[in-house]
Amino acid sequence: MSNFVDAIMADVKAKNAAQPEFHQAVQEVVESLEPVIEKHPEYKEAKILERIIEPERVIMFRVPWVDDQGQVQVNRGFRVEFNSAIGPYKGGLRFNPSVNLGILKFLGFEQIFKNSLTTLPMGGGKGGSDFDPQGKSDQEVMRFCQSFMSELFRHIGPNTDVPAGDIGVGGREIGFMFGQYKKLRNAFEGILTGKGLGWGGSLIRPEATGYGCVYFVEEMLKTQGKSLDGLKVAVSGSGNVAQYATQKVNQLGGKVVTLSDSSGFIVDNDGIVGEKWDYIMNLKNIRRGRIKEYADKFGCEYHEGTGIWNTKVDVAIPCATQNELDGDSAKTLVDNGCFCVSEGANMPSTPDAVDVFLKNKILFGPGKAANAGGVAVSGLEMSQNSMRFSWSREEVDEKLHRIMKDIHTASIDAADKYGTPGNYVNGANIAGFLKIANSMMDQGIV
Repeated sequence: MSNFVDAIMADVKAKNAAQPEFHQAVQEVVESLEPVIEKHPEYKEAKILERIIEPERVIMFRVPWVDDQGQVQVNRGFRVEFNSAIGPYKGGLRFNPSVNLGILKFLGFEQIFKNSLTTLPMGGGKGGSDFDPQGKSDQEVMRFCQSFMSELFRHIGPNTDVPAGDIGVGGREIGFMFGQYKKLRNAFEGILTGKGLGWGGSLIRPEATGYGCVYFVEEMLKTQGKSLDGLKVAVSGSGNVAQYATQKVNQLGGKVVTLSDSSGFIVDNDGIVGEKWDYIMNLKNIRRGRIKEYADKFGCEYHEGTGIWNTKVDVAIPCATQNELDGDSAKTLVDNGCFCVSEGANMPSTPDAVDVFLKNKILFGPGKAANAGGVAVSGLEMSQNSMRFSWSREEVDEKLHRIMKDIHTASIDAADKYGTPGNYVNGANIAGFLKIANSMMDQGIV
């Protein structure tokens, strides 16, 4: 590392102790941006990077609620409003026991660049709680969401901060929070995205992250004269992103052979398609069951724990969670002939894994580019809310497809311009940064 990177990282680690995910996210970006800072000393003088790394605002609050046994429970709520240089804060809410300030800062920091890449006017933010919706009744989830929004409502608004869903926050949770906001504010406003279609939601929003991630795969493959047709694909996770990435791969002629959850993973070499995909949708979204039930029903392989990346495939799409794919797994994928990886989750590959992919000239789409489709359609939902209007499914899908193509082009062009052709990691970081940096320069020291 250079003195420049060393100095930035020493400061970040001193100010943000015990937040390794945040350190990891910042280091990756800072290393990518070194040639940009050298070429633009005005950014260094104005401390643009240091200002981006420090959130504009961090809100932390208690969330008391009553469970079905009448017992009072207390969780912790957060909202990190990171950067508003190009628009209102925008980023998901995550409800999961793993949530802490460091995790949310890493996610919010990534979100700044991701939102910039979409070309839409959205700043970066992230929030959530250590509440676990797994195993809770609808009534318990409702009481928690109402308590959570009873504090969050005073910090958000259609022109200030517009949260969305993330892990543990789907249509049910968004509905409960929106209802509480409406009651508290006496206003029907587009303050959350991922809403139901009957009350301000956008078509394609549930599908957007998964679809967009596969559209990005499609664009990367085109650079080598290839397509998804006939390719074997490993997808991890079995939530929203994994479900719709699987569907889009199927539509484009590929074959998804794996899915996973926190218990283990399945390998179905016949492909997770047709009635099998329908079964996954019912299993995970309605019955909220475990992936092992798929293996029991369709007679395919099931493995407990980790090991999904040992499967021999052409394309890997990690859609589960951060740092799920380590250096050893990356080597196994490469050794088994995998030549394309597209991140459906946020930072699912460890730094060691990313190094393996880049050194082996694998087509590697980092999350801030490859999974930007979700927030892109969230931005389109915001636009529809502002206009009191809705676009058709085809119109939204067409806009999403175009945005993912534009992100791919911006990333590859920036990588080429700054001396690392084909490196989507550097390209995405640089392209996202330049728009924010120039906006911050225009707006002064604020």
